[in-house]
Amino acid sequence: MPLLPLCCELEGRMAYDVVVLPGDGIGIEVTDSGVAVLRAVAAAVGLEVDLEFLDAGAGAYQRTGVAIAEPVMAAVGRADAVLFGAMGLPDVRREDGTEITPQLDIRERYDLVAGVRPSTLLPGIDPVLYARDIDFVVVRESTEGLFAGRRDPRSADPDVEHDRMTITRATSETLFDIAFSLAAARREAGHAGRVTLFDKANVLKSQAFLRTVFDEVAARHPDVETERVYVDAGVMMMVREPERFDVVVMENMFGDIVSDLAAGITGGLGLAPSGDIGRDHAVFQPCHGSAPDIAGLDVANPVGMILSVAMMLDWLGDRHDDGRCLKAAARVRAAVGAALSAGVRTRDIGGTASTSEVTAAVVAAL
Repeated sequence: MPLLPLCCELEGRMAYDVVVLPGDGIGIEVTDSGVAVLRAVAAAVGLEVDLEFLDAGAGAYQRTGVAIAEPVMAAVGRADAVLFGAMGLPDVRREDGTEITPQLDIRERYDLVAGVRPSTLLPGIDPVLYARDIDFVVVRESTEGLFAGRRDPRSADPDVEHDRMTITRATSETLFDIAFSLAAARREAGHAGRVTLFDKANVLKSQAFLRTVFDEVAARHPDVETERVYVDAGVMMMVREPERFDVVVMENMFGDIVSDLAAGITGGLGLAPSGDIGRDHAVFQPCHGSAPDIAGLDVANPVGMILSVAMMLDWLGDRHDDGRCLKAAARVRAAVGAALSAGVRTRDIGGTASTSEVTAAVVAAL
């Protein structure tokens, strides 16, 4: 799936520097799978990728008292792209009761405002719904919205607590620019190229403002079809007629929920890739969490991470005008489709294959 960057360098690269943050739980295992596929496809297309493995997450917090150290954060900013496994453990929490979330810190530090989450019914996967032609993308704002107040002090009233929702013009314009660029790329690839806004503009003034900014950006793209849908009605439509959607964009918390629903109707979080995209930086990761209950058992589904590698290659290819990256991305997706079609699936999607067996099958199919 092409991801058009907002600032193309158009210069190609001899080698790409990729920071790898395996994280916690099954993040470590699926990262191993993604790296194995990346190395194999890079060799196949003549692409040089230099990988730097760094430590961050709940485990790092337990060992050092810091979830993501400043040198690691700085390396993320210098990298051409970042592969991110999964971070956080349910029993590792701050004093306020919240989990360790370095992924949010990275998004905020580098303005990764758009969480791009494809939802596609892959070959060989039985449909959860009646629909068999599901292929749309959820674009989730990832730095503000209802997450904006996560560092606010706790209420002085022991009987009341509150969170704030913040929508800014600058962030919303970047979010919508990315959504419309993605829609244009999808239209060139044969999709509808329609952008749908999910909001709650009938109740919340911040959401009404979000819709106003959306309308302003839409006016700059008169060739792109748009629609505006209240989020509660939208999730019903997504279950009843998912084929009506192409690019769906929304606020942070709504996107957090809707993107998991989108993954659910196409087979589950184990199959779902994502990219956190900004104007100058990007991080790619599977949508699932660290799942410590199955960590180390070689049963985690690596497909979400492997497809996140494909998304990263697409982004690098578009950003640097590098056809090798685009070719590699297409080969990875085709190899995943071939493995799934051949029945090589982990137990979460009805199979018996291990993490390592799925990875080997994808590498072989390359």
